[in-house]
Amino acid sequence: MLGFRTQMPWSSAQASAQEQLCEGTAAVVAARQGMETPLKEVAVAFEDLARGMDADGGELRLAPFGDTCALVSVLFSSLGMAFRFAEIEYVTKVNDLIGAGKSYRTLSDILDKDIENDSVKKQGSHSRNLRRVRLGLGLIKALFEQFLTTEGCSLYDAATTAYGQVCAPFHSWAIRKAVGAGMYTLPSREQLIVRLNETDCSVQKEMRRYIDASSPIIEYIDKLFLSRNISLDW
Repeated sequence: MLGFRTQMPWSSAQASAQEQLCEGTAAVVAARQGMETPLKEVAVAFEDLARGMDADGGELRLAPFGDTCALVSVLFSSLGMAFRFAEIEYVTKVNDLIGAGKSYRTLSDILDKDIENDSVKKQGSHSRNLRRVRLGLGLIKALFEQFLTTEGCSLYDAATTAYGQVCAPFHSWAIRKAVGAGMYTLPSREQLIVRLNETDCSVQKEMRRYIDASSPIIEYIDKLFLSRNISLDW
């Protein structure tokens, strides 16, 4: 369905998550139908996004940002049911930003508008959704960093550590417990490599590529909030 040479099984829960995509995100998903190596394609998209930001004088345009972030959903999908909660929330938030891209030019624009309306942290605001999408990008980045830290590191260990660093501080005890239980359903290291259609060697290269490509985008978003005296502890 996503263009993998190795067939990936899709559950009814995954189908349900797909149905939640808005027209804008669905178009992006359709565009990735021919992705044979999704990890590489996502990394390339972030490299292009960073170059576009440089070309725009350091401003990050909302429309290409939303389209690029939508592609990351395939990485969440590759992790199976353990990260289904993150995938569904992430896709919903990206949905909102893609829609906002029709009215706002840059990430700065949506944040400034929400500051004006005193709605930055309100449920459903573009700024709040931007913050959640940034956490999603950071979760994948942290997972890859852990995955590459030690040769033979299990996906369970990598994902548990990454979740604890990035998302757990903002989740209730009940959610943390549910996530902890779900971690036992993660695919093995070898299964993940197959799902991403990589080899043990190439997956390391492409994970590092994603880490390097996404880092300036994540840092930009953090600075966007901090420059307006908005803390990141939410």
